[in-house]
Amino acid sequence: MKLINDIPDRFWGLFRSVNRSAYIEALLKINEEYEYSNYFLSQEMCIQILADYFAKRNCVIWRDEMEEEKDTMDPPATRVLNWLVKAGWLRKVDDYASMTVNIVIPDYAAVMIEAFFKLTSEEEDETQIYIQNVYAILFSLKNDPRAGAGLLHTALVNTRKLNKTLQDMLHNMDKFFASLLEQKSYGDLLRDHLEGYVEEIVKKKYHILKTSDNFYLYKNDIKTWISAMREDERWLLEICRKSKDSITVEEVEEKLDQIERGFDYIEHRIANLDREHSRYIRATVTRMNYLLNQEDNMKGLVIQLLNRLSKEDDPEEMLKEVGERMNLSQMTILSEKSLYKRKRPRVKFSENLGAEAEEEELSGQDILNLNKLKARYSKGEIEEFIGTRMMNGRMEVTENTVTNDEEFDKLILAYDYSTRRKSLYQVENQDARLIDNGTYRYPALVFVRRNT
Repeated sequence: MKLINDIPDRFWGLFRSVNRSAYIEALLKINEEYEYSNYFLSQEMCIQILADYFAKRNCVIWRDEMEEEKDTMDPPATRVLNWLVKAGWLRKVDDYASMTVNIVIPDYAAVMIEAFFKLTSEEEDETQIYIQNVYAILFSLKNDPRAGAGLLHTALVNTRKLNKTLQDMLHNMDKFFASLLEQKSYGDLLRDHLEGYVEEIVKKKYHILKTSDNFYLYKNDIKTWISAMREDERWLLEICRKSKDSITVEEVEEKLDQIERGFDYIEHRIANLDREHSRYIRATVTRMNYLLNQEDNMKGLVIQLLNRLSKEDDPEEMLKEVGERMNLSQMTILSEKSLYKRKRPRVKFSENLGAEAEEEELSGQDILNLNKLKARYSKGEIEEFIGTRMMNGRMEVTENTVTNDEEFDKLILAYDYSTRRKSLYQVENQDARLIDNGTYRYPALVFVRRNT
């Protein structure tokens, strides 16, 4: 049976009452004692609890539309309790054995009181609770032989609640963007950011998605278990057999697919939260820079001028006065770093295509100049390189002649040196074969002493 059918019409009068806040506070105090009571709360105990609470708050109770004039003569605690009973938020239960009247909270009222508690208290870490519930349920389904299909439905409900909680976090980000524009000074903006966004969002909500004990700590195991359950036909048949309600294998697989899709949606929402978080940080920094420099920066002054012009009933007259005092067309305003940025003409892609210039082949002298080898070794070092390797008046270049970069550079310079008229050595065979020793490639030259 749906609880909404049990709610009396006068129940909704609380939301129209002038004493609405007092009634809600009274319900929360009674519910606080109700949760820790071993049995019932008597009417006298409820009146005493409310009397102590209202004495500390100095509450004033105005006459309500459902109250009679004689009811206003009672103390505030008695008036409030009687009104809540009359409106259906509380119910009296007579205990004839002990000759007392007990106060109970109906089921439908308990749902509303729980909502009041969430609205008036700091939000709990619900995302962490839901993800841990799903993790524990799937672990039990996989390892506990007594687990049934009912736990699978509970895991699906927790997955949906986790998605809903993340979606609410995402949709409530807009109020922080709106508060950025409401702050008119740097100090107020910084206080709003640190005490509002950092305390309420980063420390209480956003950090649980990014710390070591986060969503991704459980996600991989949960997806692995779902995949294993889906492929285990024996487990599927056993779950269906133990279920009290008739359930098919296809229905169990559908619930597993819904849980898996739910975790995919969670990842998308976390990615959206990351994007909104980055947007808010950038917007906050931009707003701080603007508030710091709005009176010293040309852009900030122009923005103030435009805001002032937009509020005037006759902006033409004020614009004329501004034009008499300052030149709005000067380059300090209409420049690339200011509010207005001129667009560059578009150039067709085909116009940028042209014939590629052919690269000229480099000569030996160009290569030497490019590598800057000439200044590295002296003429005497080159002659020594050739002379120490000569046998019977000949230096034959072999695979063992060059073993490092220094010898390779000296071989290049030795050949360049041999082409000069005043050099001590010359190359005997110009068209030599190429030698490849695995690291370097060079011609098999033969150097001999020049006859001069």
